[in-house]
Amino acid sequence: MKFRLCVVLLALAAPACQAGPISGAASATTALMKVEVHSAKSTHIFRVEVARTEEEQSRGLMFRTHIPADGGMLFPLSTPRVASFWMKNCPAPQDMIFIRSDGSIARIAANTTPYSLEPVDSGEPVSAVLEIAGGRAAALGIVEGDHIIWDDKAS
Repeated sequence: MKFRLCVVLLALAAPACQAGPISGAASATTALMKVEVHSAKSTHIFRVEVARTEEEQSRGLMFRTHIPADGGMLFPLSTPRVASFWMKNCPAPQDMIFIRSDGSIARIAANTTPYSLEPVDSGEPVSAVLEIAGGRAAALGIVEGDHIIWDDKAS
């Protein structure tokens, strides 16, 4: 039962959008991780919170009314699997970017519906999910097949 971009309760349809400060900003104690998205057009850098623990993945971006344009949350998975999220308690639309083990984007669920209980799943095993503000992927030209790296994977 992990994941992020709201919440991952794996193949069971986990909550996708879960919690943090209502303002949408990271708390003063939350360290941000650099995530690079390499697309055909350019490289874009996000500074995101990381949901590593089951508790953090359960909260995700829940109750956030605003996701910064270059912010979001990364949900790394301990082992690749089909990931499923929902938008319960998530007032801000999100783009859920499902990432394969090789760093390529398997699927983008664009502009997910706030408060929806409909599961949004990866469609195939993934090793991470990146949640960003709804519409940002399209605005930046990010598409399936583009490549994502983050500090944990850089070494």
